[in-house]
Amino acid sequence: RWQKVLYERQPFPDNYVDQRFLEELRKNVHARQYRYQAVVFQSGAVVQQLCSVCVFVLTWWYMDAGLLSPQGLFGAALVSSLLGYVLFDAVDGGAGRWASGRTRWADLKSTLVFAAFTYGFSPVLKTLTESISTDTIYAMSALMLLGHLIFFDYGANAAIVSSTLSLNMAIFASVCLASRLPRALHAFVMVTFAMQIFALWPMLQKKLKARTPRCYVGVTVLFALAALAGLATVSSVGAVLFASLLLAISCLCPYCLIRLQLLKDNIHGPWDEAEIKEDLSRFLM
Repeated sequence: RWQKVLYERQPFPDNYVDQRFLEELRKNVHARQYRYQAVVFQSGAVVQQLCSVCVFVLTWWYMDAGLLSPQGLFGAALVSSLLGYVLFDAVDGGAGRWASGRTRWADLKSTLVFAAFTYGFSPVLKTLTESISTDTIYAMSALMLLGHLIFFDYGANAAIVSSTLSLNMAIFASVCLASRLPRALHAFVMVTFAMQIFALWPMLQKKLKARTPRCYVGVTVLFALAALAGLATVSSVGAVLFASLLLAISCLCPYCLIRLQLLKDNIHGPWDEAEIKEDLSRFLM
């Protein structure tokens, strides 16, 4: 009888296998089973980040067209930041703050230093790209915002994820766009707003998602509606296309993922490479 061993001579060819060979065949051993509601919930991170980019570009357009004053934007951003700061601590009762050991006084000092530094360098930011054509600035900003969306941390464990690179690309795009605004005050407010929506807002999103999923869903829907309403005032066609994109990401793509999971057919068996699970560190001494 044929045995699956190499240390004994057998009257069979080297590539011989008997009828028991496929008895150990297993399919989709490590395949994950997704639920549609769970996938739709996880897609909220992508929807929120797309809306963040949309709101940022719309805000810049309103300031560039003179429809929004820098004082009004700064006041609205300040009020929303204070509300978000209070909500950030209220979600977990301050447990995260106690764990990190960071005080409110430290947060206030960091905010004042950033605001003073940005305000002092706002004339430089305003004239930083005077020698570059406007079309090039728009192209670079679009490319940087696209890179921000690609490298953003949506919660997936992938090599392409880089929160630092994503934030730097968004801030670079905000500096480029701010340099095309009328005055240095506009540039200061624009860069400050970019820091709020690209750095602080995602932190609040993650905490809401982890602590209060229902509140996270509500905030996502309201934020998407606000972005669509703002875009509709600029371009109705753009609003329809953007709404189609959000619906495709949050509804159609999860459905396609669930359907494609049914076609998965990974096979496992005795032909797989051996996995050494024993600790072999003693041989390295």
